[in-house]
Amino acid sequence: MDLPDGRTVPLRMEAARLIAEYLTAAEPERPWEGVAFAVVWGSRDVLDVRLVRPDLVAEISADRAVDRGGVWRHPLRFRRLLLDVGVEDAPRFGKGSDAAVG
Repeated sequence: MDLPDGRTVPLRMEAARLIAEYLTAAEPERPWEGVAFAVVWGSRDVLDVRLVRPDLVAEISADRAVDRGGVWRHPLRFRRLLLDVGVEDAPRFGKGSDAAVG
């Protein structure tokens, strides 16, 4: 989320609750159904995941820092939902000259 001084912070519970109002459960048999997600890299603890429809667009903050193993060094940071933008209007990562600009 954006702070008044322009910094971003990790998604907090109050922001997560706000976003949850806009989420819709995914239909059965989605590609990620049955996949286990770890809490952190190298952990055996598994997250309780509820799949949702990919129909929201969000602005994120990211950098290109990659370690020697090809792993992104810093997490993405949520900035805001773009409720006036549809998924069909948002460029996909790596597609076209406007994709993932920032």
